[in-house]
Amino acid sequence: MAAEHRITSLDALASAYPAQIAPASLIKEIDHVDANYAALIAASPFFVLATNGPEGLDCSPRGDLPGFVAVSDAKTLLIPDRRGNNRLDSLKNILFDNRIGMLFLIPGYGETLRVNGTATLSTDPELCARFEMAGKLPACVIVVAVESVYFQCSRAVVRADLWNPEARVAKGSLPSAGTILREITARTPAVETFDGEAYDKALPERVKATLY
Repeated sequence: MAAEHRITSLDALASAYPAQIAPASLIKEIDHVDANYAALIAASPFFVLATNGPEGLDCSPRGDLPGFVAVSDAKTLLIPDRRGNNRLDSLKNILFDNRIGMLFLIPGYGETLRVNGTATLSTDPELCARFEMAGKLPACVIVVAVESVYFQCSRAVVRADLWNPEARVAKGSLPSAGTILREITARTPAVETFDGEAYDKALPERVKATLY
């Protein structure tokens, strides 16, 4: 990329995007969860959690039945930390830098919802008990202090044709998890080659048995 085409200042950025900000783009941002934004959170079965830590940035998918993120009050969200791979990337990052970003998606709904704030981790027994599922408790609950909330317009979702059933990727058309693991280990002499076929075969039942 030629140096003369790099954007390196606010002035250069402004010249590349000369259009004025639409009033609605500013009005939509508030510092709390109102009734409308609470309804979107309650309808969402999936969000992406962005965190920052000593090893860099991270985005982690979080999903469960709609309403799994609880609106405790207008300034507080509660998120059960469901069972995962135990890398704990997001949780480690929160201990280092408690600033977080959240992007909620709702199947079939064009707009997404963005929430920014700070987070703390709690193992309070009563709090964890609120999120019992299939007889299992979350290891901890992420308590979010909300600082800003706003919806994102539907352009990205519309361009991606995200909710169109006919646009779904055909099963088997992309590398499976087992294939990826097998090929990575095959390129790493110090690591024994992974049995990707056995991994893929066992994966559906393993996921089902370890959801909570």
